[in-house]
Amino acid sequence: MTTTQRIALVTGGGSGIGLAIAEKFTTAGILTIIVGRDKDRLTAAAKQLGANCQPLSADLSDLTSIPALVQQVIDRYGRIDILVNNAGINMKKEFTEVTDEEFDRILLTNVKAVFSLSREVVKTMLPHGAGNIINISSMASRYGIPKVIAYTASKSAIEGMTKAMAVELSPKGILVNCIAPGFIATDMSAKALNSDQERKQKALGRTPLGRLGEPADIGDAALFLASDQAKYVTGVVLPVDGGNSIGF
Repeated sequence: MTTTQRIALVTGGGSGIGLAIAEKFTTAGILTIIVGRDKDRLTAAAKQLGANCQPLSADLSDLTSIPALVQQVIDRYGRIDILVNNAGINMKKEFTEVTDEEFDRILLTNVKAVFSLSREVVKTMLPHGAGNIINISSMASRYGIPKVIAYTASKSAIEGMTKAMAVELSPKGILVNCIAPGFIATDMSAKALNSDQERKQKALGRTPLGRLGEPADIGDAALFLASDQAKYVTGVVLPVDGGNSIGF
């Protein structure tokens, strides 16, 4: 690690979109710490990505552990330049069957943990007068999708938080943006779409590009937002969706 090397923290970095973002970052020379619950998966991912990737096992739904987690990163690496809030969980269930506990569980991981982690990381960014936060939303916040009420609520909250954070933090040098992925070919989406062909055809039918996106497409967007090429971009929600959000 050199003193000029940028440091990124990517949650949910062991697989899917998080791993693709970490891969783009490490290839670009950014030291990337991937955070997740599955220690073995993280270790395997870090081994795959090489010297610029470090695994850090943590359960972000335990909010009380987040300040110490961030301090651990600062103690070891000195600072955090980029935070990617990618970790999230989903649940497909009829609206009337979703329990209060299930709704809370999704919001805890997808919203409250994102807020707590962002707050603690921002505290470390402020003295430097610089930083970059990228939140990951979803098509579920763009339009109504049945049977994912808690997930939809959580991703709508993320987009609102992105704008509020950008307005408050950008004057202090911290850029805050959001990526809204469309239907991306990951294990999580494959499970949802392959078991429901009607849903899959509907998704592809309203996507002008007519195919699922690749995790690398989201990685490229994240790398752009974290780069100097996007130094005048803040508070945006960038759909990376093959035109799905405007499709008919």
